[in-house]
Amino acid sequence: MHTGPLVGAIDEGTSSARFILFKAGSADVVAAHQKELSTSFPQEGWVEQDPLEILEIVKTCIEATIDKLIALGGSVNDIVAVGVTNQRESTIVWDKTTGEPLYNSIVWRDMRTSTTVDQLLDKVPNKTRNKNYLKPLCGLPMSPYFSAAKVKWLQDNVPKVKKAMVAGNCLFGTVDSWLIWNLTGGKDGGVHVTDVTNASRTMLMNIDTLKWDPVLLNFFELPSSILPKIKSSAEVYGYVKEGSLRSVPIAGCLGDQQSALVGQQCLNRGQAKATYGTGCFLLYNTGKVKVDSSHGLLTTVAYQLGPTQQPMYALEGSVAIAGAAINWLRDNLTILPTFGDAQGLAERAALIESGEVYFVPAFSGLYAPYWQQEARGTIVGITEDTNSSHIIRATLDAVCFQTRDILEAMNKDYGSTLTQLQVDGGMTANSLLMQLQADLTGVTVVKPSMAESTALGAAMVAGFAMKVWDIEGAPLTLPAQKWTPKYSENERDVRYAKWKMAVERSMGWDI
Repeated sequence: MHTGPLVGAIDEGTSSARFILFKAGSADVVAAHQKELSTSFPQEGWVEQDPLEILEIVKTCIEATIDKLIALGGSVNDIVAVGVTNQRESTIVWDKTTGEPLYNSIVWRDMRTSTTVDQLLDKVPNKTRNKNYLKPLCGLPMSPYFSAAKVKWLQDNVPKVKKAMVAGNCLFGTVDSWLIWNLTGGKDGGVHVTDVTNASRTMLMNIDTLKWDPVLLNFFELPSSILPKIKSSAEVYGYVKEGSLRSVPIAGCLGDQQSALVGQQCLNRGQAKATYGTGCFLLYNTGKVKVDSSHGLLTTVAYQLGPTQQPMYALEGSVAIAGAAINWLRDNLTILPTFGDAQGLAERAALIESGEVYFVPAFSGLYAPYWQQEARGTIVGITEDTNSSHIIRATLDAVCFQTRDILEAMNKDYGSTLTQLQVDGGMTANSLLMQLQADLTGVTVVKPSMAESTALGAAMVAGFAMKVWDIEGAPLTLPAQKWTPKYSENERDVRYAKWKMAVERSMGWDI
């Protein structure tokens, strides 16, 4: 068994949590454990998780990974730091005196706050209802997606949350804050912190000062007493209080998409990555320059490597439904036996002579660059020759077209065309999808052999804080698979124009 410093990464995603131990300074995984999370849907558009279950599963993953390490002849004493990466925007409120959650975690893609957002838009001066009213301050449009609207909903609709806020006992945090607070002691001295990347997704942090903004708090009418302290992405926040990792520093924190950007080595201006999971997320590193999007993208913090370092910024485009559409074909339409069958069945779908099928999976509205919460799912171009293979193929196409929508917006905002896209996430196992992505965007698609880029990013920043990982001086070179475009530009543009027509038809349904 290799000895030498190890760095752990807690990767708390939407569908599962994992703990992975890396050799410091490398992408070598020494031991890992993963466990699924359960999600509940109490009403249409509502998506919740149990914060205590999230915490327990993370602890289980940590202990199971340490058991594997010891079985391999390794030692827990080699673990010099732990980093945290997490599903962003998901909102947890808890009582600081008891440590008990005051409500379930409201997951990022929950849509219950649509009415809250409508009421907030009524507060915009001059009755303009401009959803970009707060964007100059926080980089984000007004949307049910971000944490502030979720906290507002909890304050307005859950009496015990309002009561705890008034009493000064309520703490709010995204999943990173909840985990770090509990792992560092919880109600017995737990550290209430978040990092700049997670804070930049709440609508409450000023994108320039990287501090909570009184104007934003005032707009949402939220007390500052609930907020965690904002820290950089790479510094010691506190120490694990109990369990096998007792006394190990928690020294890095990044929202999952930013963590994938770091793990994919996109540390230079003009590099971009796409993560294909439940949704699809593109981040484009804009360096020290904060680019204000005029094409429906978000301005977000990419990372900040230490409290005295300048932050790096990114443009982000998020697609709500990517892998989730394949699950829908499997679970709701039952035309797909398993997730893995999508490729074989889609390959059967030769393009139909009488025009192709297009599927816009706007189940809960459209995210970037449209931001249309009234849009709904639409399948167009169906003829009597259409069969289930065509619908499966149209679903894969939809992921690629939505990615192209975002790349086009990035090109307009940033003024330079991307030539290469780094990819990761569960759906990248589908090589047909990766080829289609190259064909429909005209960009070379590159997938590193290291599948766990999100966890790797968290380990890198934690290792950097503890001086065992030279992120900038010794970048990792990972073997990778590449897909180059095969379509002609004309072929690509004709199909994209049809996609745009399908998107038009999906808008304005749920009025």
